[in-house]
Amino acid sequence: MRPDEVSVILLVAGVGRRLHGSVAHPKVLLDFAGRTLLDRHLSALLAAGIKDISLTVGYQSDAIRKELARLGLAGRIRLVENPDYRQGSLVSLWVQSELLKSGRTIILMDGDVLYPPEMITRLLQSPGENVLLLDRDIEPGDEPVKICIKDDRIVDLRKKPEYAHDWHGESVGFFRFSPAMAAELAERCTWYVKADKTGEEYEEAIRDKILAEPHRFTATDISGIPWTEIDFVEDIERARNLILPQLEANP
Repeated sequence: MRPDEVSVILLVAGVGRRLHGSVAHPKVLLDFAGRTLLDRHLSALLAAGIKDISLTVGYQSDAIRKELARLGLAGRIRLVENPDYRQGSLVSLWVQSELLKSGRTIILMDGDVLYPPEMITRLLQSPGENVLLLDRDIEPGDEPVKICIKDDRIVDLRKKPEYAHDWHGESVGFFRFSPAMAAELAERCTWYVKADKTGEEYEEAIRDKILAEPHRFTATDISGIPWTEIDFVEDIERARNLILPQLEANP
Protein backbone atom coordinates (compact mmCIF):
# COMPACT_ATOMS: atom_id res chain seq x y z
CA MET A 1 0.00 0.00 0.00
CA ARG A 2 1.34 3.42 -0.97
CA PRO A 3 1.80 5.74 2.03
CA ASP A 4 0.60 8.75 0.00
CA GLU A 5 -2.80 7.07 -0.25
CA VAL A 6 -3.12 6.84 3.53
CA SER A 7 -4.45 9.31 6.10
CA VAL A 8 -3.92 8.82 9.83
CA ILE A 9 -6.33 9.66 12.63
CA LEU A 10 -4.51 9.80 15.95
CA LEU A 11 -6.77 10.06 19.00
CA VAL A 12 -5.16 12.28 21.65
CA ALA A 13 -8.15 14.13 23.15
CA GLY A 14 -8.66 12.19 26.40
CA VAL A 15 -8.06 13.22 29.99
CA GLY A 16 -6.44 9.96 31.12
CA ARG A 17 -8.86 9.39 34.00
CA ARG A 18 -7.26 6.13 35.10
CA LEU A 19 -3.98 7.91 35.88
CA HIS A 20 -5.86 9.55 38.77
CA GLY A 21 -4.27 12.96 38.28
CA SER A 22 -0.69 11.68 38.48
CA VAL A 23 0.02 13.22 35.05
CA ALA A 24 -0.80 16.90 34.57
CA HIS A 25 -0.88 16.85 30.77
CA PRO A 26 -2.24 14.66 27.94
CA LYS A 27 -0.76 11.16 27.89
CA VAL A 28 0.63 11.76 24.43
CA LEU A 29 3.02 14.27 26.02
CA LEU A 30 4.55 11.72 28.39
CA ASP A 31 8.33 11.74 28.06
CA PHE A 32 10.31 8.61 27.23
CA ALA A 33 14.08 9.09 27.00
CA GLY A 34 13.71 12.75 26.09
CA ARG A 35 11.00 12.23 23.49
CA THR A 36 7.25 12.53 23.92
CA LEU A 37 4.85 9.85 22.73
CA LEU A 38 3.60 12.38 20.18
CA ASP A 39 7.13 12.89 18.85
CA ARG A 40 7.56 9.12 18.55
CA HIS A 41 4.20 8.68 16.77
CA LEU A 42 4.85 11.41 14.24
CA SER A 43 8.44 10.35 13.60
CA ALA A 44 7.33 6.78 12.88
CA LEU A 45 4.52 7.88 10.57
CA LEU A 46 6.62 10.39 8.64
CA ALA A 47 9.47 7.88 8.31
CA ALA A 48 6.95 5.46 6.76
CA GLY A 49 6.08 8.10 4.18
CA ILE A 50 2.71 9.03 5.66
CA LYS A 51 2.27 12.78 5.60
CA ASP A 52 -1.49 13.26 5.97
CA ILE A 53 -1.92 13.09 9.74
CA SER A 54 -4.90 14.34 11.73
CA LEU A 55 -5.06 14.60 15.53
CA THR A 56 -8.30 14.65 17.46
CA VAL A 57 -7.54 17.03 20.32
CA GLY A 58 -9.52 18.15 23.35
CA TYR A 59 -7.95 18.07 26.78
CA GLN A 60 -5.16 20.67 26.99
CA SER A 61 -5.06 21.03 23.22
CA ASP A 62 -2.83 24.10 23.54
CA ALA A 63 -0.13 21.93 25.13
CA ILE A 64 -0.26 19.66 22.08
CA ARG A 65 -0.01 22.66 19.77
CA LYS A 66 3.08 23.81 21.66
CA GLU A 67 4.67 20.38 21.26
CA LEU A 68 3.99 20.41 17.53
CA ALA A 69 5.63 23.82 17.32
CA ARG A 70 8.63 22.55 19.29
CA LEU A 71 8.95 19.65 16.85
CA GLY A 72 8.78 22.02 13.88
CA LEU A 73 5.53 20.44 12.71
CA ALA A 74 3.05 23.24 13.36
CA GLY A 75 0.92 23.66 10.25
CA ARG A 76 1.89 20.25 8.88
CA ILE A 77 -0.39 18.24 11.17
CA ARG A 78 -4.16 18.72 11.04
CA LEU A 79 -5.93 19.29 14.37
CA VAL A 80 -9.63 18.53 14.83
CA GLU A 81 -11.19 19.73 18.08
CA ASN A 82 -13.51 17.55 20.11
CA PRO A 83 -15.20 19.94 22.55
CA ASP A 84 -16.99 16.99 24.16
CA TYR A 85 -13.81 14.99 24.78
CA ARG A 86 -14.92 13.99 28.26
CA GLN A 87 -17.73 11.91 26.75
CA GLY A 88 -15.34 9.31 25.39
CA SER A 89 -13.42 8.08 22.39
CA LEU A 90 -16.38 7.42 20.09
CA VAL A 91 -17.02 11.16 19.84
CA SER A 92 -13.31 11.72 19.18
CA LEU A 93 -13.61 9.44 16.16
CA TRP A 94 -16.96 10.89 15.06
CA VAL A 95 -15.56 14.45 14.81
CA GLN A 96 -13.20 13.04 12.15
CA SER A 97 -16.15 12.07 9.92
CA GLU A 98 -15.04 14.37 7.10
CA LEU A 99 -11.70 12.58 6.83
CA LEU A 100 -13.34 9.16 7.24
CA LYS A 101 -15.52 9.98 4.23
CA SER A 102 -12.69 11.46 2.16
CA GLY A 103 -12.18 8.37 0.00
CA ARG A 104 -8.75 7.65 1.45
CA THR A 105 -7.41 4.62 3.29
CA ILE A 106 -7.51 5.41 7.00
CA ILE A 107 -5.18 4.32 9.78
CA LEU A 108 -6.77 4.84 13.20
CA MET A 109 -4.47 4.90 16.22
CA ASP A 110 -4.76 5.34 19.96
CA GLY A 111 -2.33 7.99 21.13
CA ASP A 112 -1.34 6.31 24.41
CA VAL A 113 0.83 3.54 22.97
CA LEU A 114 4.62 3.14 23.04
CA TYR A 115 5.78 0.96 20.14
CA PRO A 116 8.50 0.57 17.48
CA PRO A 117 8.12 1.97 13.92
CA GLU A 118 7.89 -1.63 12.69
CA MET A 119 4.28 -1.61 13.85
CA ILE A 120 3.39 1.00 11.22
CA THR A 121 5.10 -1.02 8.50
CA ARG A 122 3.15 -4.14 9.48
CA LEU A 123 -0.11 -2.22 9.38
CA LEU A 124 0.65 -0.81 5.94
CA GLN A 125 1.81 -4.09 4.43
CA SER A 126 -0.71 -6.52 5.91
CA PRO A 127 -3.08 -8.08 3.37
CA GLY A 128 -6.82 -7.62 3.64
CA GLU A 129 -9.36 -4.86 3.22
CA ASN A 130 -9.52 -3.90 6.89
CA VAL A 131 -6.79 -4.85 9.36
CA LEU A 132 -6.56 -5.06 13.15
CA LEU A 133 -3.28 -5.67 14.97
CA LEU A 134 -3.40 -8.49 17.52
CA ASP A 135 -0.99 -9.60 20.25
CA ARG A 136 -1.39 -13.12 21.64
CA ASP A 137 0.57 -12.19 24.78
CA ILE A 138 -2.47 -10.68 26.41
CA GLU A 139 -2.67 -9.57 30.02
CA PRO A 140 -5.37 -11.34 32.07
CA GLY A 141 -8.51 -9.54 33.16
CA ASP A 142 -11.18 -7.31 31.68
CA GLU A 143 -9.01 -4.29 30.84
CA PRO A 144 -7.55 -5.31 27.45
CA VAL A 145 -9.78 -5.03 24.39
CA LYS A 146 -9.86 -8.55 22.99
CA ILE A 147 -9.88 -9.59 19.35
CA CYS A 148 -11.65 -12.96 19.34
CA ILE A 149 -11.01 -15.55 16.64
CA LYS A 150 -13.13 -18.54 15.64
CA ASP A 151 -12.42 -20.64 12.54
CA ASP A 152 -9.77 -18.09 11.48
CA ARG A 153 -12.29 -15.24 11.47
CA ILE A 154 -12.78 -12.31 13.86
CA VAL A 155 -16.02 -12.88 15.78
CA ASP A 156 -15.83 -10.27 18.54
CA LEU A 157 -14.00 -7.13 19.66
CA ARG A 158 -14.62 -6.23 23.29
CA LYS A 159 -13.11 -6.14 26.75
CA LYS A 160 -15.80 -8.65 27.77
CA PRO A 161 -16.55 -10.68 24.63
CA GLU A 162 -20.08 -11.84 24.03
CA TYR A 163 -19.53 -14.54 21.42
CA ALA A 164 -17.82 -17.93 21.70
CA HIS A 165 -14.39 -18.14 20.15
CA ASP A 166 -11.40 -20.46 19.81
CA TRP A 167 -8.83 -17.98 21.10
CA HIS A 168 -8.22 -14.27 21.53
CA GLY A 169 -5.45 -11.70 21.65
CA GLU A 170 -5.16 -8.09 22.70
CA SER A 171 -5.98 -5.26 20.32
CA VAL A 172 -3.09 -2.84 19.96
CA GLY A 173 -5.53 -0.04 19.21
CA PHE A 174 -4.18 0.41 15.66
CA PHE A 175 -6.46 -0.25 12.67
CA ARG A 176 -6.39 0.15 8.89
CA PHE A 177 -9.66 0.75 7.04
CA SER A 178 -10.41 0.81 3.34
CA PRO A 179 -12.04 4.00 2.00
CA ALA A 180 -15.40 2.23 1.84
CA MET A 181 -15.20 0.89 5.40
CA ALA A 182 -13.96 4.21 6.76
CA ALA A 183 -17.05 5.92 5.34
CA GLU A 184 -19.29 3.22 6.80
CA LEU A 185 -17.59 3.64 10.16
CA ALA A 186 -18.34 7.37 10.06
CA GLU A 187 -22.00 6.58 9.52
CA ARG A 188 -21.98 4.12 12.39
CA CYS A 189 -20.44 6.68 14.72
CA THR A 190 -23.12 9.15 13.65
CA TRP A 191 -25.76 6.59 14.61
CA TYR A 192 -24.30 6.34 18.12
CA VAL A 193 -24.24 10.11 18.50
CA LYS A 194 -27.83 10.53 17.31
CA ALA A 195 -28.92 7.70 19.63
CA ASP A 196 -27.28 9.56 22.55
CA LYS A 197 -24.81 6.73 23.10
CA THR A 198 -21.76 8.96 23.13
CA GLY A 199 -20.33 7.29 26.23
CA GLU A 200 -19.41 4.19 24.22
CA GLU A 201 -15.83 3.52 23.20
CA TYR A 202 -15.05 3.76 19.50
CA GLU A 203 -14.38 0.01 19.35
CA GLU A 204 -18.13 -0.55 19.59
CA ALA A 205 -18.66 1.05 16.18
CA ILE A 206 -15.89 -1.10 14.70
CA ARG A 207 -17.34 -4.16 16.41
CA ASP A 208 -20.72 -3.52 14.81
CA LYS A 209 -19.13 -3.58 11.37
CA ILE A 210 -17.17 -6.75 12.19
CA LEU A 211 -20.29 -8.56 13.38
CA ALA A 212 -22.20 -7.50 10.26
CA GLU A 213 -19.46 -8.39 7.74
CA PRO A 214 -16.68 -10.44 9.35
CA HIS A 215 -15.27 -11.49 5.97
CA ARG A 216 -14.09 -7.92 5.38
CA PHE A 217 -11.75 -7.90 8.40
CA THR A 218 -8.47 -9.63 9.19
CA ALA A 219 -6.17 -9.69 12.21
CA THR A 220 -2.40 -9.43 11.84
CA ASP A 221 -0.44 -11.11 14.63
CA ILE A 222 2.32 -8.86 15.98
CA SER A 223 3.17 -11.02 19.00
CA GLY A 224 6.79 -10.58 20.03
CA ILE A 225 7.00 -6.93 19.03
CA PRO A 226 7.54 -4.83 22.18
CA TRP A 227 4.75 -2.34 22.87
CA THR A 228 2.46 -1.20 25.64
CA GLU A 229 -0.69 0.81 26.08
CA ILE A 230 -0.54 3.38 28.88
CA ASP A 231 -3.70 3.48 30.99
CA PHE A 232 -2.43 3.31 34.57
CA VAL A 233 0.55 4.64 36.51
CA GLU A 234 2.12 1.19 36.52
CA ASP A 235 1.94 1.20 32.71
CA ILE A 236 4.22 4.23 32.62
CA GLU A 237 6.80 2.39 34.71
CA ARG A 238 6.47 -0.71 32.53
CA ALA A 239 6.94 1.41 29.43
CA ARG A 240 10.09 3.05 30.79
CA ASN A 241 11.66 0.02 32.43
CA LEU A 242 10.69 -2.82 30.09
CA ILE A 243 9.52 -1.61 26.68
CA LEU A 244 11.75 1.43 26.14
CA PRO A 245 15.04 -0.47 26.62
CA GLN A 246 13.93 -2.94 23.93
CA LEU A 247 13.07 -0.12 21.53
CA GLU A 248 16.40 1.60 22.13
CA ALA A 249 18.28 -1.66 21.63
CA ASN A 250 16.60 -2.12 18.21
CA PRO A 251 16.02 1.41 16.83
